[in-house]
Amino acid sequence: MINIFKNITGALSIVLFALFAGGALAQTAPLGTKIVNTATVTYDHPSGPFGFTTNEASFTVVARETPSTIEFFKRLPIAPDSQTVMLNGSDYSVSGVGAPDDFVKVNPRNARSAAAVFSGDELRDKGASTIEQIQFTTPSVTVQNSGQGNSFNIRGIGKTVNGSGVGVGVITYRDGVASFPGYFQNEPFYDTASLEVLRGPQGTFAGQNATGGAVFVTSRNPEFDRFGGYIQGQLGNYDQTLLEGAANLPLSDTLAARIAFHTEERDSFYTVTNGSPILGEPGAKATESYRGSLLWEPTDSLSVLFKTDYNDIDLGGYPATPIGSGGDLFEISTNGPFLAIDETVRSVLNISYEFESGMTLRSITGYQDGTTAARTDLDGTETVSFTFFDKVNERIWSQEVNLISPDEGQLTWIAGAYYQDDLVTIPQGQFVTNQGFDITLEGETPKTTSAIFGQISYDISDQLELQVGARYSESTSGNTGVSAIPALGLAIEQDDEVGDEKVTGKVALNWTVNPNHFLYAFVATRHKAGGLNGPNIAFVPPRSFEPEDVTDLEAGWKATTFDGRLRTQLGAYYNTYKNFQIEIGDPAVPAITSIVNVAGDSTIYGLEASAQARFGAMSLDAGMSLAKSELGKFYAADPRQPRTGPCDPETGPAAGICVNVGGNAQPYAPEMTLSAGLEYDFDLAGGILSPRIDYSHISETWASIFADAGQGDRLEARNILNAQLTYAYDDWRLQAFATNLTDQTYIASVKAGLRYAGAPRQYGIRLTREF
Repeated sequence: MINIFKNITGALSIVLFALFAGGALAQTAPLGTKIVNTATVTYDHPSGPFGFTTNEASFTVVARETPSTIEFFKRLPIAPDSQTVMLNGSDYSVSGVGAPDDFVKVNPRNARSAAAVFSGDELRDKGASTIEQIQFTTPSVTVQNSGQGNSFNIRGIGKTVNGSGVGVGVITYRDGVASFPGYFQNEPFYDTASLEVLRGPQGTFAGQNATGGAVFVTSRNPEFDRFGGYIQGQLGNYDQTLLEGAANLPLSDTLAARIAFHTEERDSFYTVTNGSPILGEPGAKATESYRGSLLWEPTDSLSVLFKTDYNDIDLGGYPATPIGSGGDLFEISTNGPFLAIDETVRSVLNISYEFESGMTLRSITGYQDGTTAARTDLDGTETVSFTFFDKVNERIWSQEVNLISPDEGQLTWIAGAYYQDDLVTIPQGQFVTNQGFDITLEGETPKTTSAIFGQISYDISDQLELQVGARYSESTSGNTGVSAIPALGLAIEQDDEVGDEKVTGKVALNWTVNPNHFLYAFVATRHKAGGLNGPNIAFVPPRSFEPEDVTDLEAGWKATTFDGRLRTQLGAYYNTYKNFQIEIGDPAVPAITSIVNVAGDSTIYGLEASAQARFGAMSLDAGMSLAKSELGKFYAADPRQPRTGPCDPETGPAAGICVNVGGNAQPYAPEMTLSAGLEYDFDLAGGILSPRIDYSHISETWASIFADAGQGDRLEARNILNAQLTYAYDDWRLQAFATNLTDQTYIASVKAGLRYAGAPRQYGIRLTREF
């Protein structure tokens, strides 16, 4: 049983229902009001009842459906039973043991959508240290890492084309700022407060391109109440060494700082069995990441949070083997160069001011600058000398402003504006493909996005809420560049720009049946901007491609049962996509590939379910998704096959390699995903011994719309087993871990005739000391 007593100052306007084993306990506070929270908690444990009183911690109760969080109890001595707090139907979790993540911060926007939320500790315990590994923890998610760019897809929607000219369908936010789209995705999770995965089309708040979903990664903020932090060391196979840590520095009653770092070195998974690389060590890892944060709260009304981080990610190169070559995926043949370095800087300024009326004004300013460099062996053999080299820079400025109403009365609202300027620059001589002769590319890809958006929430009754949201977006996408074959004296220039504008919206109905059951349903429209294909070696004017639109129907049920020990979430969705964007052989010019739009309507629909439970010393979590996807009627030519004639998207003809792909599954859309985790706590020598095991299944998927197994399109099902044994004693935590415990060998992705392997079994020990 858990009992919580809170000293809360504020008027009675919003009810916090603490759904614990002892029943519901109501507390109130107006939105936008800072809360000083001193809590006394007692709970049962196999070794007897435990209790603690938190240090004085403050948080701000924020408006519903806004990108903000609430921080709950910190520094629990041991992990309590699962707890849930509901704010007008929004779910908040409290979990964890020890540092660095003694609490979970959950965004209110997730209550009315399909979402998964993890603390930093939970990510580490599940073996998820980068974006790529999220797919083994969350239903409906797949991530294919095939070199500089990745294909992040939720429900089969995201990005299957790695190029600067096409937008992503899943946007990753870091500390409130939309990060680089599809590139620079190997940044590690460290000193993480929470990670949120929103499944399905977003748009009102997450931006126009989030047709597949959005991911929010939030690092820990500075705190005023204590000096503290953690230091963590890890040793593993492949000569892995990892060192990570953070320190919280209260500088005064109104100013606090936090610093954090993460470094890792690891030998390559790969062995060169034929030939030798002329440059680099393919697959060897050496990374350095640093972050500094500063929080200033001179008054109860003003909060200024600044964060900046630096990442230097060296992966040694992107080793791969040719499709159809057979043999061991980790034994490569090469005579080419290898290089894979990403260097990024990101700064975020978050300012929030609360007026006397209770209205809140918030500003989020972001600046990001990154340079990615790669060299690779394009043919994957030791006999042919096809190579690729590039060094590309991307710079992003962004600004978001929100105005949030007081949460008083039946009607609340949020209004906002957003602007982003994204510039990709390819310097002269820094993008070269060699397949017997050099093909070069240079130029710039400027893109801008501006939007205004808003949402109102109306309480029809104490239990029923109506929400209406809308977003108007304008965007531009340009290409200014030159593609050339210097040996032949040939060059083609491009200086084009396309524009786009769209209004999208959402209507939702939310029903809090009682404190234990919550139902929601909504219809929403989303939008992914069009763009331009780049210069080509056929020396024909590149064509533009149209925007992609989606209509999303969803309904869900969230429940808390067994006296708060079991939480379940069930949802269903049906999405219709118009002008789905894909890359195929150009319909009119056989020699090149182009991004085009599927002529007919494409659909994807399915069910998603998840559960979290804590019964005594045992805790478990599970998630599953079932999905079906179908492309609309569409004729296309596989760019990997030789062509001599045109292939009209609407009329074909269906002859030779011009085929109707209508009815085929969307790429990277598994029909089933499944994940499950089980943990049990044993008392041992004054501490807690916790064995944990996690299982993940992703069914077979297709890597292209052509579903041609002979071309390597079929990616077999993968079954990943992770295990961990943790002993927590006072401020120490010792862990033995293994990821991909069965050492399953599988193809993680395919691209340009090459196949890329998923990570093999890794194991080691990790020691953490909190201070």
